Amino acid sequence: MFDRILVAVDGSPASHSAIRTTAELAFLTGAQVRVLHIDTSEVVYDTVVGLEEDTAAHQVLDSAVTTLRQAGIQADGELLDGLVSDVAQAVREAAEALDADLIVVSPHHRSRLAAWFSPSVSIAIAHNSRTAVLLAPGQD
Repeated sequence: MFDRILVAVDGSPASHSAIRTTAELAFLTGAQVRVLHIDTSEVVYDTVVGLEEDTAAHQVLDSAVTTLRQAGIQADGELLDGLVSDVAQAVREAAEALDADLIVVSPHHRSRLAAWFSPSVSIAIAHNSRTAVLLAPGQD
């Protein structure tokens, strides 16, 4: 059913749920997993400002890959640089390049007002992807 799974992580606590869910699915199906982390930037006036240190971005990616490998899952990682506004598109393109059967992401629950000003990346991925998307809720 699933041969290749792309799991996108952002380093938030909600990402841990996405990794656990991905590990369980990959274990059951024998799927290979690619972990994707995007080191995001934002444009402020005419300057691109990084929102994460490179070492922190590598740590987020390496931690997720290590967790999956320790669970016996064949996993690798990919680190991309991108603008916050381009994250959903980057995830979709990475899934297409991998020929992924499934994308796993963790939605961040926000107020309606916050969602109005900044649409959810996970929802944008789900609505515009040709690949099946699983929203792995965070653990309370």
